[in-house]
Amino acid sequence: MTWHIEGTYFENCSCDMICPCTTSGLSAPADTERCQVALAFHVATGEINGVDVGGLTVGIVADTPPVMGDGNWKLGLLMDSAASPPQAEALGAVFGGQLGGPMAALAPLIGEMAGMESLEMAYADDGKKHTVRIGNAVELAVEDFVSPLDATGLGVRVSGVGFPADTLATGHAVTANVDVLGMTWDNAGKNSFSAPFAWSA
Repeated sequence: MTWHIEGTYFENCSCDMICPCTTSGLSAPADTERCQVALAFHVATGEINGVDVGGLTVGIVADTPPVMGDGNWKLGLLMDSAASPPQAEALGAVFGGQLGGPMAALAPLIGEMAGMESLEMAYADDGKKHTVRIGNAVELAVEDFVSPLDATGLGVRVSGVGFPADTLATGHAVTANVDVLGMTWDNAGKNSFSAPFAWSA
């Protein structure tokens, strides 16, 4: 069976702008002793093995060594409580890497699966500002950066990244609170990335 999902995503991590982990293909060390990251994926449209998953959001939280490519990640999945059991199973298989695609490439780096929780999610994206509230566990609000010297107003982007999309808009977090699955941090003021994404396998 094949699957395809697309929508928008954003993330915040404990690095300063611009995160060296992502821009080095996970080969350069983080700016801090641990890389603590939260990602939110809103699936605008998608079908996984015949299951329609459009309109749902998935969160990922991870705590990793400073060089992410060294592995030994602690990772947890946060599932939209609006998902039906078949939808949650399908999305869990994609974001857990069992069905191939981008997350499957990261699977060898995971040392501990912290679990999966189903929580109410509220996701919003107006193009430059991105927010998600995941129960009482995660509250993220990030803003893409537009240089005052940029007459186009398009903002600063990095390309050639590969995951979770080839080109990411850079920015910073206004709010970045995480307290779930044994992972707790506040990364306000730190790095953010955002982009449309399209995955398939």
